[in-house]
Amino acid sequence: MNDDTRLKDLLTARIAQQGPITFAAFMEACLYEPGLGYYTSPGRKVGAEGDFYTSISVHAAFGRVIAREIAQMWRCMGTPDAFTLVECGAGNGRLACDIMDYLAEREPELYRAAGLVLVEREPTLETAQAELLAAHRGRITWLAPDEFTSGRFTFSGCLYSNELIDALPVHRVVMTADGLQELYIARHDDTFAEQAGPLSTTEIAAYLERIGVALVPGQLAEVNLLAGQWLAAAAQALNHGFVLTVDYGYPARDLYSPHRKQGTLMCYYRHQAEDDPYVRLGQQDITTHVDFTNLMLQGEALGLEPVWFGEQYRFLLSAGLVEEIEEIERSEASESEKLRLRLALKKLVMPEGGMGDTFRVLVQAKAVPQPRLLCMRGFGA
Repeated sequence: MNDDTRLKDLLTARIAQQGPITFAAFMEACLYEPGLGYYTSPGRKVGAEGDFYTSISVHAAFGRVIAREIAQMWRCMGTPDAFTLVECGAGNGRLACDIMDYLAEREPELYRAAGLVLVEREPTLETAQAELLAAHRGRITWLAPDEFTSGRFTFSGCLYSNELIDALPVHRVVMTADGLQELYIARHDDTFAEQAGPLSTTEIAAYLERIGVALVPGQLAEVNLLAGQWLAAAAQALNHGFVLTVDYGYPARDLYSPHRKQGTLMCYYRHQAEDDPYVRLGQQDITTHVDFTNLMLQGEALGLEPVWFGEQYRFLLSAGLVEEIEEIERSEASESEKLRLRLALKKLVMPEGGMGDTFRVLVQAKAVPQPRLLCMRGFGA
C-alpha cells in the first residue's frame, strides 16, 4: 500500500465520519498529515531532484542579498547586542546557511550578536539543517510551529520566510446565483468530488470585505485565513524588528481580478505544473498565490507597519545583487564559470518566465521608526 492509498483511505474515512470536508482540511492533510503529507514525509522537494525550484535553489546570492538587508535592519535598530533571526519554513536550511555565511564573512559584529531560530513542521529536516549549518551550530535553536505560535516565544530581530504562505491550506469559494458559497470535498463513485455549500465560517466573508473584493458570478477564489493567523503569531512574538516575506502573489485587486475566474490553485510534481489536487495525494505540492493586501492590512492592525513592497527583482537589485554580480566579475573564476553564474542570477530578476516579477517581497516593521533599508534606495542609488 503506497502513501497515496493510505492518505486516500484516511480522507475517505474522515468524510464518511464527518461528512464533506472543507478544501482547507483536505489541503492540510495532503501537505501536512504526519508521515503522509507532502511536507511531512521524507524526500527531496526542492531542486533538480525535487518537484520545483525556489530562489534559494538558483544561487547563494539570493540569501546573501537578504543578509545585506538584515544587516541594514540591525543598524536601523541601533546595532543591539542581541539580534535574533527567525526563519519559518526553513526546509533543508540552505537559505539560513547562505545568510549566516555572509554575516560571518562580512558582518562580524552582527554575527557575534546573532542567534538563529529555525521553525519547521517536518522534524526529520533538523538533521539536514544541522549538517548544513554545522559552522554556525552554537547559534542555532529549533522550534516546532506550535511552540512558535504558543505566545511564550518572543524575540527582537528579523523574522523571514521564503515561499511559506503559499503552502498554507486555503478555503475555496465560488460566487453562485445564491451568493457566496464554499467548496467542500465529498466522495462520489470512489472519487473525490467538489460540492458547494454554506460558508464554514463567517471569517471568509469578513476577509473578502476587509480587502474590498466582490467576486463576479461564477468566479472561484481561494481565501487564506491561516496567513492572518500566522502573521498574528509573528507579530505577537516580535518585540522589536522586522518581518520579511518572499512569496509569489499579488495585491488583492490583481489576485481576485475577474480574469482569474478559476483562482490560482496549482500543483507541482517533478517540475510539471498540474491543476488537479485530487491525484497523487501527499506526493505533489499544492499552492496558491499570496494576497499581499491582506498581509499589509492585518499587519497594520497588529502593529506591523508596511515599510516596502514590490517585485523580487526590484528588491534584489536595490538591496545588493548588483554588488554581488560585481564581486563575481572581479573574482578569479574562469570566464565559463562567470557566464554560468550570470545566467543563474538572471533567473532571479528576469520577468516573464523568470522569478523577477512572479515573486514579491514585503517588509514590515514593529517599533522601528522610519527605517532606511537598502531596498528603499531604488536602482542606481
